[in-house]
Amino acid sequence: MPTTSSFISAFHRSLLIEHPWCAEKKKQKMVQPLNKNIQEGDNPDLTSERLTSTFNTNDMAAQIWGSEKRARRRREISAKIAQMPELHDSKPLPFMTREEKIMESARKLTILTEKMGQIIDPTDPAELYHLNNEVLGLEGNPMALHGVMFIPALSAQASDEQQAKWLPRALRREIIGTYAQTELGHGTNLQNLETTATYDLATQEFVLHTPQITALKWWPGNLGKSSNYAVVVAHMIIKGKNYGPHPFMVQLRDEKTHEPLPGITIGDIGPKMAYNIVDNGFLGFNKYRIPRTNLLMRHTKVEADGTYIKPPHAKINYSAMVHVRAYMLTGQAIMLASALNIATRYSSVRRQGQIDKSQPEVKVLEYQTQQHRLFPSIARAYAFQFAGAETVKLYEHVLKEMKSGNVSLMADLHALTSGLKSVVTYQTGEGIEQARMACGGHGYSMASYISEIYGVAIGGCTYEGENMVMLLQLARYLVKSAALVKSGQSSQLGPLVAYLGAKSEPTSLIDRIPNAGFTEYVKTFQHVAKRQTLKAAEMFFGLMEKGEKREIAWNKCSVELNRASRLHTRLFIVEAFVRRVNEIADIRIKEALTDLLHLHVNYELLDIASYALEDGFLSASQLDYIRDQVYLYLGKIRPNAVSLLDSWEFSDIELRSVLGRRDGNVYENLFKWAKSSPLNKTDVLPSVTQYLKPMMEKARL
Repeated sequence: MPTTSSFISAFHRSLLIEHPWCAEKKKQKMVQPLNKNIQEGDNPDLTSERLTSTFNTNDMAAQIWGSEKRARRRREISAKIAQMPELHDSKPLPFMTREEKIMESARKLTILTEKMGQIIDPTDPAELYHLNNEVLGLEGNPMALHGVMFIPALSAQASDEQQAKWLPRALRREIIGTYAQTELGHGTNLQNLETTATYDLATQEFVLHTPQITALKWWPGNLGKSSNYAVVVAHMIIKGKNYGPHPFMVQLRDEKTHEPLPGITIGDIGPKMAYNIVDNGFLGFNKYRIPRTNLLMRHTKVEADGTYIKPPHAKINYSAMVHVRAYMLTGQAIMLASALNIATRYSSVRRQGQIDKSQPEVKVLEYQTQQHRLFPSIARAYAFQFAGAETVKLYEHVLKEMKSGNVSLMADLHALTSGLKSVVTYQTGEGIEQARMACGGHGYSMASYISEIYGVAIGGCTYEGENMVMLLQLARYLVKSAALVKSGQSSQLGPLVAYLGAKSEPTSLIDRIPNAGFTEYVKTFQHVAKRQTLKAAEMFFGLMEKGEKREIAWNKCSVELNRASRLHTRLFIVEAFVRRVNEIADIRIKEALTDLLHLHVNYELLDIASYALEDGFLSASQLDYIRDQVYLYLGKIRPNAVSLLDSWEFSDIELRSVLGRRDGNVYENLFKWAKSSPLNKTDVLPSVTQYLKPMMEKARL
């Protein structure tokens, strides 16, 4: 006869057998994690971070990459690459020599050329960019400049007839090209480039020549060993008259042997701080002849008799540079987000120290100092991505306008991209270095890969225009705008500088108007940008009125002018971020990005607060409020920190970081990585046998 206890046990067992209807209802109630990166076997500390996400990471990815389709295609491309081991690094790149890296990159590039159509739509630049980042990586490849400089230069500056001749060959990769502008002695100062292209009326040829060593082309990517063609910028001389720098299509190497052509001196400039798969090169010409029709002639023409037909706009030939600067912004955002992804994931699995001595060690991410180090840069990464996307759209609009003959917007775009290029590259470098330091000692290891990301990103402060010079180029535009304000012609201001002529409040209304959103913050950014611009311009005008030469006056005001350019640019970034967040309909996504935007405007305003305190526009109490808001939003963002970076959807193949692994299993893989070092192939190195061992033996005698 069953006992009471056995009956109760049988009853409990029956509870474990769910009725099918109950099981289905339970299944319906189960909520799938909003973060789509969670998998079995992941580090539980990292999984716990992902479970606190308040938004769907796939939906956030759609915001980052511009559409749901674009984000989905990125995931599909990554999944395909994961199934193609021939496209993976044969061993970690830090353990390869430069020659091995170049060979490895060329191997994968060749496979990609054959199989590209199976993985992506080759006509889609965004898919091609992602494919290159994933497979070839940020250290570059033998065709790195081919797609981002050579082809865009032909597209923007070659005539229809010239495009028909060269563009299909470039797109099919029959030829490899680069863009050769910078010289050994001159970079940003285009007017003082020394390479010449002198027109020979008798033969209808241009004679390219390098008159002295400082005239050598120096730094163009893939020029040294990979490219057999280049768009070369040289001063065009016709009948003794110098018409300034112009772009020419130039063959550099024999298409069959790849040997340099007679009259060409070419080679690699040597190892760099980073980006060493790319063979940055030097190039010299010894009275090298090219046909007249190799001058890129969409906007400028030279007739057979030497007649020069000038472009409709002085800066129209800057389109290739403007193209790169526009796209640099999103490229910098990606590198910043990559480094932050690594640091934030690692900070979620690294336990160090105790906040409460009675409790176990905490995740490093729990420390407010770590959050303050990383979270404002996360906000900047999103801000740069959104500002970059807006700038690219503006660039594409300007291109369409140029093709119909309207080049009036080029000056505005040139000024904008000059400022953005400078501010974004500098702040990206700051953010990546903070991410490296946030990883402690392991951040210094190449296993983190952050040092390589930093080395590649920080080059952006110099190439395509040195940052100080870029700020001064924007300053010229701002001074012209300030002159319009001074002369009572504010109605003629362009939309990007209209705030310079607008009436502003006597003091900031931050923390004074309930539910004001971001309006008062934008007004405060406008006020400091306007005040500094008008102040610097007035300083310049005043020196001129006192009899200073324009160039001398400009130099004496350059620091203040650059400050104005930075403030104007930071205003644009804030406004672009606000515009993007206002467009979002998804409530969860909007809430998460609004928190990030709150952190951004408060952190950035705190950084430039001295400008607003100078004239009393901000008070000390308002500054305290802004500071408190920074700390408030560090706490609000904390549960979403990992998910905000997971949403960029960088695969492990693309990140190439042991510390930033998706699964968070850092320590075992760090040990595995270290054991694979070439130094560990033998227990005793030849250097020990040949030198150190005899030294120690001698000392023992």
